[in-house]
Formats: sequence, structure tokens, C-alpha cells
Amino acid sequence: MPFVCKMTKKVMKKTAIYCIVLSIIALAACSSPKKVKTENDSTTQESTQKSQNNNTEKMTQVLLKTTFGDIVIALYDDTPAHKANFEKLVNEKFYDGVLFHRIIKGFMIQGGDPDSKTAKAGQRLGSGDVGYTIPAEFVSTRFHKRGAVAAARMGDNVNPQKASSGCQFYIVDGTVYDKDKLNMIAQRTGKTFSPAQVEAYTTVGGAPFLDGDYTVFGEVVKGMEIVDKIAEQQKDGADRPVEDIKIISATIIK
Repeated sequence: MPFVCKMTKKVMKKTAIYCIVLSIIALAACSSPKKVKTENDSTTQESTQKSQNNNTEKMTQVLLKTTFGDIVIALYDDTPAHKANFEKLVNEKFYDGVLFHRIIKGFMIQGGDPDSKTAKAGQRLGSGDVGYTIPAEFVSTRFHKRGAVAAARMGDNVNPQKASSGCQFYIVDGTVYDKDKLNMIAQRTGKTFSPAQVEAYTTVGGAPFLDGDYTVFGEVVKGMEIVDKIAEQQKDGADRPVEDIKIISATIIK
């Protein structure tokens, strides 16, 4: 499965890029996608999404203030290592000033690379880290529905344990799939989708081909219209926004 992000030879020699793989299978499965969001239905989609949440009001919530507006995410208690690490970095102000350095409409937006704080225009990003990884925490009830927050990681060739980046994460923008396309993904990857997954992917949408390969540790509870707006921005050949999109600050609000 090829990486969607582009890597220069210089960067590849230095370190692997923390990236999210978009497989050929997934591309084939969504060759005629029904996009999740329209200008008039973002409120309906967020309402539907909220009904699928599991007591997010009781979870730790983090406010991401971005140059496009506010995004609030809830952190799952059943992925404790990822939750604790994200809280630690937020409290250390690590995310203040980092960019969303990779965006793909209908798929996801990615941020958290510390190198992005001082990046020049056109600089390739995605290899910055904090010097450690986090063991994968795959929970069957936490999957890549629209609005899911998950950890980026290095590819299987150098990371067969699927350990997560210590800092880089992504938010699923997502595409709606019909059951035939979900069945195609299941048949070609060996994945099994639960009724809850099928319901989510055929209504609010998501990125089902990532399930079981990347740790989902939270979800957006407010501000999906901001995620959509970010995903739609003009970008270069490496999927970096032409104009910087910054996380101004990250704060634990409850």
C-alpha cells in the first residue's frame, strides 16, 4: 500500500515520515464517493455524530484554537496511554503554534509535527517527533468514523508493532460509504465491520480502511465545520496547505 504523502530522498534517509496510509483498495472503493458534508448539513451531521458518542460529556475535553476557528475533542478513557500523553503535551503547550501540515479533503487533516512551528514555505513536514512512540491501543469500539481523532505512525516496514507517534495526530474528515463498498474493503483487507461501524460509515462516514491499523483515541465533539474548512484549503503536491493553518493554542477545558 503506497503512502499518500510525498517523501524526498533527503527526508527518507533522515527518518521515516509519520503518515497515514491511503490504500489503493480504499481509493477504488471510493471512486464515486458520496461526500459527508455539505454547507447546509453540518449541524445535522454533528447531531447524528453526537448520538453515537459514549458519554463524551464525562470525558476530558481539549479546545484547539486554530486560525480557522475552534475544535473541541474528547479523549477516550479506554486508550489511557494516548490520553495521558496528549494531556501531557497540551499542558506543556507543545501544540501551541504547530501547523496542520497535511490535508486531504474527504479523508483527514494531520498536525502535531514540532518542526512545523518554524517551517518555511514549501518545506516538507511530517518527520518531526518527541523522541518516543506509544504502543498501539486498538479498541474495537473506537474506529475511524467522521470526527475521529487518531495517532499517526511510521509504516509497517519500520514499525510492525504499529506504535503511534508521540505527538502527531489526525482528525478524520471522512467520506460516506454504501454497504457494497464496505463489503469490498472487508473482502480485500480481511477486516470485519461491526453493526456500529456499518451504521457510522454509511451515515456520517469516515475512513474504514484505517481500522485496526491506527489507534483512535478521541473524537471531535464540536467544530467539525472547522475540520471541513481546513480540509478544503488549497495545498501543494505534498498535501501541505499553501497558506499555513496553525493551532494557536491547545487547552484542557474539562
